[in-house]
Amino acid sequence: MVMTLEHIRIGAVLVVAIVAVTFDVRTRRIPNLLTFGAAILAMLFAILSGGLPATLTAVFAWMLGVALFLPFFALGGMGAGDVKLLAALAAWLGPVDAVYMAIFTSMAGGVIGLAVTLARGYTRRALSNIWLMLMHWRVVGPKPVPGLTLSDGHAPRLAYAIPIAVGALCTLWRH
Repeated sequence: MVMTLEHIRIGAVLVVAIVAVTFDVRTRRIPNLLTFGAAILAMLFAILSGGLPATLTAVFAWMLGVALFLPFFALGGMGAGDVKLLAALAAWLGPVDAVYMAIFTSMAGGVIGLAVTLARGYTRRALSNIWLMLMHWRVVGPKPVPGLTLSDGHAPRLAYAIPIAVGALCTLWRH
């Protein structure tokens, strides 16, 4: 089998996703060295494989990846490492696949989050928190809700690199 540029791209996405999941599950952190390193390597790969047009596409995909999940971070529901991971993988995948990855990631996150909620007996409290959050937003607008953010909440936590990895796999699979 001949190694193509596409094989390298897919391999990079898989390696970054697996390493991120390993770190996130073990430490609840995704290192900047991994996320920024992967993004920089995606840009270098683009320069070498497609020149300026490919590089601009990778930069745009990275920015789009940030933009897609930045609101969740701003509202305190997601860590910065998750946003940077999605952006780094988007730089490898391209802008269209970044959108697909965000959609697949959100679906996987919802399913896994629901499973964690049910397994931990947290369903009633989760529904109450969702109602509280919606009512808070209705009154003060979309702002972090005290007591319901990652920094001060007590809900079961999900290593979100897992749904991001699932989203990346589904995105690769659709080709």
